[in-house]
Amino acid sequence: MIKIEEVLAGFPKRAPDANKKDFGHILVMAGSNGYTGAAYLTSQAAMLSGSGLVTLAIGRSLYGIMAAKLTEVMVKPFFETKDYSLSLLAEKELINFGEKCDCIAIGPGISQNKETQALIRNIVSKINKPIVLDADGLNAFVRHLDLLKKGPAPMVLTPHPGEMARLIEKEAEEVQNNRKDIASSFAHQYNSVLVLKGRETIVAGPNAECYINETGNVGMATGGTGDVLTGIIASFIGQGMEPFNAAVAGVYLHGLAGDMAAKEKGVLSLIATDILNKLPEVLKTLTIKALG
Repeated sequence: MIKIEEVLAGFPKRAPDANKKDFGHILVMAGSNGYTGAAYLTSQAAMLSGSGLVTLAIGRSLYGIMAAKLTEVMVKPFFETKDYSLSLLAEKELINFGEKCDCIAIGPGISQNKETQALIRNIVSKINKPIVLDADGLNAFVRHLDLLKKGPAPMVLTPHPGEMARLIEKEAEEVQNNRKDIASSFAHQYNSVLVLKGRETIVAGPNAECYINETGNVGMATGGTGDVLTGIIASFIGQGMEPFNAAVAGVYLHGLAGDMAAKEKGVLSLIATDILNKLPEVLKTLTIKALG
């Protein structure tokens, strides 16, 4: 089980004379036609989790929407597909930009457009920066799992049971009945960190590390909460945490924010933005404990 002491042990300290570049630059590749909310939630979560800089890469047609919605996050437009998702034509520019960042979050709301899915596979196989892969970023590797082994950078994958089932070509029920074994086996086989979401989310590492998280509640079973988690984990990696430690801390604190939100408004009306709004309180509490 994940304990607060373990989260505190791996959390990066902040020097009094530090500047924004010391706290990581996160590149978020997310969003498409109808899914701008996912791009917002991931980017804002990364910002609220302590990142010095966050840039959202978005299709050109969605630039105006996201630039108006996000204030502290930088928004950068790229070539797009007919679904307003990121295009293969953007590959070189995205790789060049991503190499200047400290972590890349790929997938929330990015669509299953074939061109975008090919772009994701190309970037993962070429870029040498830590990657957090979620949602349609994971779907890009269905029947292409071998490519996960070819990427030069450490990876954190954050599937829900349905996405995990598609990845390994099993039924979701089988995944749910063997959560720990499947997560541990996958993490070891693909030399990655695997966050299998759901009740008692599992975080498995490539060297047989495995934690079960007890924070969180049923109210978090709603659209967008996973996008928030992706942003949190990417932020922690960008601030210097090892990917496994970042995933453990991210899962625990994400669930804790959800629990705080549920205490105020119950579980029926809980939405992803409520978790975002509780992140500052969660992180303030964590900071106080770390200093105390």
